[in-house]
Amino acid sequence: MGICNSSSAWKQESDENIVYVVGEEGFDCNNGGGIRRLTSLYSRQGRKGPNQDSAILCQGYGAEDGVFCGVFDGHGKNGHTVSKMVRDYLPSLLLSHRNAVTAAAIDGHNLEKCSEDGENCPIILSGLFEEWKEASISGFKAMDRELKLLTNLDCSYSGTTAVTVIKQGEDVIIANLGDSRAVLGTVSTEGRLEAVQLTIDLKPSVPQEAERIRSSNGRVLAMEDEPSIQRIWMPNNNSAGLSMARAFGDFQLKNYGLIAIPEISHHRLTRQDLFIVLATDGVWDVLSNEQVVSVVASAEKMSSGEAAKLVVEAAAKAWRRKFPSSKVDDCSAVCFFLQERS
Repeated sequence: MGICNSSSAWKQESDENIVYVVGEEGFDCNNGGGIRRLTSLYSRQGRKGPNQDSAILCQGYGAEDGVFCGVFDGHGKNGHTVSKMVRDYLPSLLLSHRNAVTAAAIDGHNLEKCSEDGENCPIILSGLFEEWKEASISGFKAMDRELKLLTNLDCSYSGTTAVTVIKQGEDVIIANLGDSRAVLGTVSTEGRLEAVQLTIDLKPSVPQEAERIRSSNGRVLAMEDEPSIQRIWMPNNNSAGLSMARAFGDFQLKNYGLIAIPEISHHRLTRQDLFIVLATDGVWDVLSNEQVVSVVASAEKMSSGEAAKLVVEAAAKAWRRKFPSSKVDDCSAVCFFLQERS
């Protein structure tokens, strides 16, 4: 398994926590064109230990103009390793599962009945979203199984969240596992910049999540020194309380309501949509959706490549202001601009 695609037509740029994967035709690092003109990734270590966040963006994903991007927030002793492993392998897993779903759909229909333009073809009418939804759910499950089979990495009490966006033409498919978040920056009919949250923070405090956990004999409660943070706990063990209700790994909690099944949603892009921001909870714990969108919009007017860095720096400042006695969390962001810039 490799990142996104094993083809030699792919290039990869990376540091320890962020990775760009782009097709050769879409990348020109010498004149600032291609992917860097439309995207920005940045990750900053907090004060809690190794940076357990990671992020990725793949161009040419699933289609010539397709894009995959994601952020992953690890936790536990081996969380930094888990988040990078999921970052590196999940894109190719999802693509292979999507190809399998498409092949099964083709096998199940008589293509001779489709008109030349595809207008009446049942495969096309079944919808791009349903194919990617099925592929995402099965791909996330497969990723979790791969982690469990590893003999050289203990994921019993370590794991990672994930929020991913797949863009195929004007369709955007969002998959969310845990409490990282995706937000759309768009212009309202009145011409105002607006923030539209594309995901729900899947925490144990969400009623549907708490119900599933309790029905699986797990417990949902907060620690005395953190009364506002609900966690999932095993029935007779006060270790490994987890503040998200869905995650990769954390296999000691998988029998007690923690799941690796993502929430999948769809958004059809319009000309009013400007950018999508993915970020880990280190950002959202201290900045509102509106604040983040405002930072990205101001960055786009100057240098879109700095957008993610400005978001993370704003979050770090907010941490020091709001929680001066607390250790700053890792903060990571991906900003994906939807409109071409000259």
